[in-house]
Amino acid sequence: MAEITLNVRQLQAFAEVGYEVAGGGGAHGAMAALRRVVPLDAYEFVAFDPATGRHHSVVSDGHHRIDRDAAEEYTGLDAYRRAMATRTPVSMPEPGTERYFRRHLAPYGWTAGLTAPLFLAEGRYTGLLHLASRDAFAELAEPLITAVAPMLAHVTDLTRCVIDPVGLPAGFHAVTFDRQGTRREVPGFTASAALTGEPGLAALARAFIDARELSRHGLWLGRDGRWHELRLLRAGVGFQGTIQGAVVAERPCSLPYELTGREVDVLTRVAAGDSNPQIAAALVLSVRTVTTHLEHIFTKLGCDSRTRLTTKALAEGLCRLDL
Repeated sequence: MAEITLNVRQLQAFAEVGYEVAGGGGAHGAMAALRRVVPLDAYEFVAFDPATGRHHSVVSDGHHRIDRDAAEEYTGLDAYRRAMATRTPVSMPEPGTERYFRRHLAPYGWTAGLTAPLFLAEGRYTGLLHLASRDAFAELAEPLITAVAPMLAHVTDLTRCVIDPVGLPAGFHAVTFDRQGTRREVPGFTASAALTGEPGLAALARAFIDARELSRHGLWLGRDGRWHELRLLRAGVGFQGTIQGAVVAERPCSLPYELTGREVDVLTRVAAGDSNPQIAAALVLSVRTVTTHLEHIFTKLGCDSRTRLTTKALAEGLCRLDL
């Protein structure tokens, strides 16, 4: 990136861009700050969706109409490939962009365009920022946009869960999935090795989303041989939380009430409504062994009926969740 010198006004604008993106002001707040140092008449944020491999418009201002195919058309230009390779904005019109400019900018009175690829500081590509103006952009516009692009890249980052999960206690590790199985981050929570190394979580999350449950709570025996407390919560993911998703959270735990792994299996079957013979067949045990396990479970949980046992097991997340 070219070295540039910023004055106090430009530094203040940059600081406010970061504040608006991080503090909830979002795209419009960030661009209002940026407009003080980069005069422009219209802008459009185009997000790259890793789940589909396609681009689509998510936020715009100053445009009378957004052509839904414009983003994909732009990614077919040599200018896009050059911008991706150099990670710097491309001005329009310039050789190779004339047709695109005549179709999507000139009809609305714009005489200059500037398109910047958006990469997070960590290097991940999230989308594009299109700028349009009735006048030529100042020479300093390109390096300024390049400098602020890593902050603006968060606006088009569709891999994040943007609605904080409600009811998730501290101490949990968490990730979130959409129905396509795309794993996304959960703000304020990190992913554990148990979560990132378990391929069955995406299918579990998809089944949970389709079941339309608000939450699910249980015990999970991980590939590490340890028991984990597992919680699933509904959450909106993607841009402004418009995609249905599920947060999957875990923390290592000891089995409660001094239950054994086999007793958890039996308890899970009881909560599902199975009879003793059905439990015996499912777990390949004798009916007498199942009865003995149940006697121990009743004592440990302080219950005197299957109904109370089921109520307690579901309320406290004592059932086993299999992937």
